[in-house]
Amino acid sequence: MTNIVVLTGAGISAESGLETFRAEDGLWAKHRVEDVATPEGFARDPRLVVDFYNARRAQAAQAQPNPGHMALTDVQNLPGVALSVITQNVDDLHSRAGTDGVIHMHGSLSGALCGACTHRWPAPMVMQPGAPCPKCHSPAARPDIVWFGEMPYEMERIYELLAQADIFAAIGTSGNVYPAAGFVAEANRQGATTIEFNLERSAVGGQFDEQRLGPASVTLTAWLEELRR
Repeated sequence: MTNIVVLTGAGISAESGLETFRAEDGLWAKHRVEDVATPEGFARDPRLVVDFYNARRAQAAQAQPNPGHMALTDVQNLPGVALSVITQNVDDLHSRAGTDGVIHMHGSLSGALCGACTHRWPAPMVMQPGAPCPKCHSPAARPDIVWFGEMPYEMERIYELLAQADIFAAIGTSGNVYPAAGFVAEANRQGATTIEFNLERSAVGGQFDEQRLGPASVTLTAWLEELRR
């Protein structure tokens, strides 16, 4: 059995029409990180933050999985392969493409979180600031998104997967956001073969054994064909 661990970033969903954050015309060019992606920003202006993620949720609902997402599902279905997908993305395109067990380390647009009791439930398409938690009834609902300064989800499980990986692949990631940017170094320490799929070399691109540059829909489809042989 070949254990393959994949980390995906905004680049794989960009081909489905979802805006990335770090492009010159991306979301961070239109919104300050401090305003929409920190606990302090939410405390200061919950309406701004909730509206920002309402817009992202609506955009994601209209997007469709692209051939890059579909290729990963096909990899997962290959005999002799155990594929684990970790995503920095908050959309659900991997799951809608048929990939099972996706780890959303930065949370999900489809979820709501109670800031008082940490209860989670499916988010409505349009959240409202101060909405009550269905469990504790506190008016503390927020998007279930990991903001800057918060701990990403399922880190213990992620490092267990990296320790078992024969191949680690990063797809469409900038290499600027930790701890995800450190996964390649961890995979290298564990002896995995490391591959970067990206439009251009990331900030940690020099740490990979191999780089494949181009749209994920093209490079992942080619990789799938290689794994099939």
